[in-house]
Amino acid sequence: MSARPIRRIADVLGLLNRGRFVEKCDEHLAKAIETLEALPDEKGTATITIEIKVAYQGGRVDIRPAVKLKLPDDKAFTETPFWTAEGGLSVQHPSQTDMFVRDAAPPRERDFETG
Repeated sequence: MSARPIRRIADVLGLLNRGRFVEKCDEHLAKAIETLEALPDEKGTATITIEIKVAYQGGRVDIRPAVKLKLPDDKAFTETPFWTAEGGLSVQHPSQTDMFVRDAAPPRERDFETG
């Protein structure tokens, strides 16, 4: 009785390193989903790269798998804009200094009266 030939890549993947390769791929997929769900902008991409090297010599085929995960850049901290002012930094845009003039006096009662 001869062994049944394997012709499907899905069958080969499950056999690589006694199933540990597929387990590693599953771990990368879970990590990618976990990371993407935690993104502050709720938008991003991750890349899982699977490489299968097939070497042949004298009737023997050796398959060497590799899997890599590239996660999105950590955006836990975003940019904060500053402008230069008098040799230092300021959070106020130089051309908007007089844009919002506020009266520091508390509102008077008659400002709320109707009639």
